[in-house]
Amino acid sequence: MKNKIGGYLETNVFSSDKDDSHYIYLVIGMAKECASHTEHGPFSAIIVKDNEIVGSGINHVTKNNDPTAHAEIIAIRDACKNLNTFVLKGCVIYSSAEPCLMCEGAIKWARLDRLVYSATAEDAQRGGFDDLVFKTSSTPHKILNRQEGSKVFDIWNNNNKSIKY
Repeated sequence: MKNKIGGYLETNVFSSDKDDSHYIYLVIGMAKECASHTEHGPFSAIIVKDNEIVGSGINHVTKNNDPTAHAEIIAIRDACKNLNTFVLKGCVIYSSAEPCLMCEGAIKWARLDRLVYSATAEDAQRGGFDDLVFKTSSTPHKILNRQEGSKVFDIWNNNNKSIKY
């Protein structure tokens, strides 16, 4: 794996004696470096499988003008690309901070075995991040033409070539 930022992720396989604290130390170091740059948010994540880092990500929300470019999402995309799969069973994600609702959803969809993080949403709030607001509010919803919209899933179920997940 290529060095991603500041020399924290070098190409190597970690021995089996590395534990959660080793990997969380790496993501905290990455986040500290990101916090000192204006183009990155102060968040980072890595994904580990069999004591090898298979994916990594740092926050690119403001750099890319992309509200979905959170470190965890980028790490999941990187791991899926590197492992050539959309299922990350057998992997652990280490995040520098408690994931937001979007990232929690992505972690579940990727089927990661475990999540380990350091700072809490309350800590992030001190930095001006409003993750806690999203946990208690919702966007207004409206269901329109459900009968027609649900037919899409009948087509999907009848497609013998679809890749089920």
